[in-house]
Amino acid sequence: MLIDTDAVKAILELMKIPVTGVFHVGAHDCEELPFYKSMGVSDDHIVWIDAIQSKVDQAKSNGISNIYQAVVTDKDDETVMFHESNNVQSSSVLNLKTHLQEHPWVHYVKTTPMKTTTIDTFFKRNNLDASQYSFWNLDIQGAELLALKGASESLKFATALYLEVNEKELYENCALIGDLDTFLLPYGFSRANTIMTRHGWGDALYIRSS
Repeated sequence: MLIDTDAVKAILELMKIPVTGVFHVGAHDCEELPFYKSMGVSDDHIVWIDAIQSKVDQAKSNGISNIYQAVVTDKDDETVMFHESNNVQSSSVLNLKTHLQEHPWVHYVKTTPMKTTTIDTFFKRNNLDASQYSFWNLDIQGAELLALKGASESLKFATALYLEVNEKELYENCALIGDLDTFLLPYGFSRANTIMTRHGWGDALYIRSS
């Protein structure tokens, strides 16, 4: 997380937003777990998703519960080509674009056809109650807006969103930060904090204010 965790907690406290549970898409190594626990969220109130089965298996072997393998987009049961990168973190359903210039040492090493799911359908198919997860963290390499577009029912229960954002098209056809701002505004979300890197990507915290 680029935004200091103390700053995130301070904003949530200032806005009087309790964290009842966490929904995290793009789990990787579940490195945010200590932060979530510091907000008083127990393991059984955190849902993790990752597209890469080996990362899911690794997390399970490390004692992580409630972790699922899924490729999250705006469509259900669509076959897409998921690209796995040599550093793993840059894996995406989208092709690399300016990422190739910003991080030239990163490249795709494996492409696998996978079925997609929307967030709304994910909750239903796994018998999970979306109202139990108020804090969402989406870190899926340019596909964050696609995921949000497939969450029209579930998103009404979220009160804080921590998203990876882009000012440059690091991935082909990825949403830019202004696109996310525009999409989230009708849902009552506004951007409360943003940290960008010199490479044109960063993190943003959105808070529901209405």
